[in-house]
Order: sequence, then C-alpha cells, then structure tokens
Amino acid sequence: MAASLAVLGGPPAFATPLRTGCPNILDPTATAALVSDAMARRWLTNEGPLVQRLEERFAALHGVRHAVAVANATLGLQLAAAAMGIAGEVVVPSFTFIGTVHAMSWIGLRPVFCDVSADTHTLDAARLEAALTPDTAAIIGVHLWGRPCDIDPIQRVADARGVPVLFDAAHATGSTRGGTPLGRFGRAEVFSLHATKSINGLEGGLVTTTDDDLAERLRRLRNFGFNAGGRVVSRGINAKMNEFSAAMALSNLAGFDRLCAHNRAIHDAYRHGLAGLPGVRLCEHPAADVPSGHYAVIEVDDTAPLGRDALCRVLVAERVNPRRYFRPGCHRSPPYAFEPLRHPLPVTERLTQALMHLPTGLQMNPDDATAMAAVLGRALAEAPRVRAALAAPAP
Repeated sequence: MAASLAVLGGPPAFATPLRTGCPNILDPTATAALVSDAMARRWLTNEGPLVQRLEERFAALHGVRHAVAVANATLGLQLAAAAMGIAGEVVVPSFTFIGTVHAMSWIGLRPVFCDVSADTHTLDAARLEAALTPDTAAIIGVHLWGRPCDIDPIQRVADARGVPVLFDAAHATGSTRGGTPLGRFGRAEVFSLHATKSINGLEGGLVTTTDDDLAERLRRLRNFGFNAGGRVVSRGINAKMNEFSAAMALSNLAGFDRLCAHNRAIHDAYRHGLAGLPGVRLCEHPAADVPSGHYAVIEVDDTAPLGRDALCRVLVAERVNPRRYFRPGCHRSPPYAFEPLRHPLPVTERLTQALMHLPTGLQMNPDDATAMAAVLGRALAEAPRVRAALAAPAP
C-alpha cells in the first residue's frame, strides 16, 4: 500500500492536477450569450443592465435591500469604510487574507490585530475588549471558510463602545447564520467574486447593507462621486464592475445550488475518508450554519505522525496543490511586522502552522476526495519512511 505513494517511488495518484481555488465555470454557453448581448448593446460598463441584474439577484439571495457591485472586494472594503466615515484604528483578526488588512491600511486606517477563536478561526469576541483603545473607529470581522463570525457578541462589544462593525464576507457567498443569510449584519458586509471564490465574476465584489443612505453613498463613491443626476457631490473613485464580470457571475449564480450540492458531497467524502486519522481534523460548521462547501480545511495538530508541511509535500507529489492558509499571520507580514504587537496572538500563531485547504469544486468529484484522504492516511501510516524520503536530497 505504502509503495503507491509518489514520495516513496510510486506513480502520482492523480493524472490530472487538482488545485485549491480552481475557478468554477458552471455554464460557459450562458456566459458567452450574456457577453454577446452586452457587446451588441455596446454598454460594457458604467452600471450596465447586467450589473444591475446581478445586484438584484445577489441582494435577493442574501435577503438584503442593497447589493452594490464593485470591481473587487478589496475596493469594496475600502469604499464601505469610507462611506461609514471610519478614521483611526480598526481592530482586525491577524488570521485572515492579507488583503483585508491592506485594504484598511491603504486608506490610512491603522490595523490593530486581535486573535481568533480556536474553534471558529474567526475574530474572538472575548479578546476584543483588550484590543480596543480610545482611537478605535471600527471592528472588522471576517467570515472565514464561509463560517460566520460570532456576530452577536462582536456586535455587543461594538455597541457598548459606539463603533461600527464591517464584515469581510469574501468567503461567505450563500452562507447562513442560524438560518439567516449573511449580508445583513453589521453596517455592511463585503463579498468577493474573485475567480477563486465559489461564485466568480473573473474579478468583482458586492457590498451588502440594509442601510439606504449607506448604499447611496457607496454608489456615489464607486463612480467618481456622481449622484443619480450626474453631478459630482462628493469625492469618489472608479470602482465600477464591468458587464463581462457581471455576465460570468450571473451565469454562475444561476447554478449556485448545484455547485453547493456538489461541494457538500465532496466535503462529505473528505469527512468519511479522514475520520479516525491521527492528529487530523476536518474543520466543520455548526449544524445551524449552512456554508457553500467551497472550503475544505483540515487542521493537523501536534499528535499527527507527520506535520502539516510534510503532508502538503506528500500531496504535491501526488499532483495536488493544497494551500497553507494563512502563512504567516498578517502581523508577521511586511509592513505590519515592523509595528510592535500590542497583544500576543497564540491561536493565530498555531493555526498558521496547522491548517491546510484541500481542493473542491467542479474540477473533481467525491471519489477524488476519497482518494486524497486515502493518500493522507497512507502517509500517516508510513510516517517514518515518508519523513526519510522527504529529507533525502533530490537525485
């Protein structure tokens, strides 16, 4: 059995490479038709009909009054912070994609790093108070892996201090919290349509809110400060989504339920295949929260016969490209590593060494997930031989 591992001289398990973040294209024909329609209209940007349709459908999916389309989620976070009038320090989790922090820093806000919960990997509400200062202007929560933050305790801390909450929901299209779709919490939530996300628009993002005034400010900010009458009434920037991105997102959104069912079947296969492996745990969501299944993340603890990095190398040899999220934590990445850390971040430090994201999506099927889990099981069972093979110099 062990000889079939590629690191031990066997052939790779997968003839076709599998990778995390592989774009899902659910209906190329429908996408091409929408793009052709846009070209025939010669209305390719400036809040075209496809962008408007996408905003309506995305708002309906998330049960909110407003979904404001933007060129990408990074700009969405910046516009939301600007529209909310945030200035000063913002509390952010260090365990997040660096883009969350860059977005705030780029517009002059000062990130203050807070640790995350060991159970949820999202902002730890119990540690928020220690991170707040008189200069705190907002709290930024991140719905990681599509799993909601601990929203109510975070909001209670924010309300007690009189500061707004902005949620980075880049991972969370279609996710729910206790049966309620994400998108309506905090002052606003920002979703990503990047090619690696469950619903992709090549690039793109949407800011959702139930605040009518905030939505109007967002629409002005994304279009150079123009109001509906065509007059410049505020500062603004070009953050508009184009029609081709909206076409891709709309065609993918139409098949979203099918994609979610497919990913949940893959997740179930991982769960079954990884069950009982020493030191390896598939990160799960509470039964009341429904994710899209786009993220299959495992935690490799100190009791595993092989560490996370060694298991990554095993999978790479099998033509699998896993991801080690988020390594290092944002607080250890330039330029933030040069700032003194106000509080220790032990959970973040541990997770950056323990987590691995496995492939999902239309590139694979549940049998592939079962085979991948079997590879990990064989590697753990033959840990001494695998460790020696990985340590050997390349021929």
